Amino acid sequence: MKRLYFLLPDVDTTRRIVDELLLARVPYERIHILAAPHTPMESLPEAGLSQRTDLVPAIERGIAVGGSVGLLAGLAAVAFPLGPLAAGGAVLFGALGGAGFGAWVSAMVGVSLPNSRLERFEQAISGGHLLMMVDVPRQQTDEFEDLVRRHHPEASIEGAEPTIPAFP
Repeated sequence: MKRLYFLLPDVDTTRRIVDELLLARVPYERIHILAAPHTPMESLPEAGLSQRTDLVPAIERGIAVGGSVGLLAGLAAVAFPLGPLAAGGAVLFGALGGAGFGAWVSAMVGVSLPNSRLERFEQAISGGHLLMMVDVPRQQTDEFEDLVRRHHPEASIEGAEPTIPAFP
């Protein structure tokens, strides 16, 4: 999956593009709109927590760091004469426990921070534009960009993010 970014001038244009994407069989859950507070969104698919905040990148970092620290702690436990089964369990559970704890702690931090990938759009959004993020299969990115370009020259195509995580 790739995430396409479009800056749109108003709610009406956004609504028309959402309708066209739905007719082109893009699932509603894969369309995310981010707008300034107090923008009348009505039935538009608003960006969720994972799009608005740094939740997903923070979880990814927490898993990596926590898993590494837990693995090191498990390896340190091997230095004690516990037997081969207990030592293997200490390494495994240290890594898994560290990854889980790291993900949980970093998720708490990440959910309170704005999405760092969207910093370049902050000024446009505060100026009244709407940001549309659409998650599409890799092989169809050009097709959906062309659809928007053909029918809505007022829309600004802002590129794509190379990969979208499978969660949340």
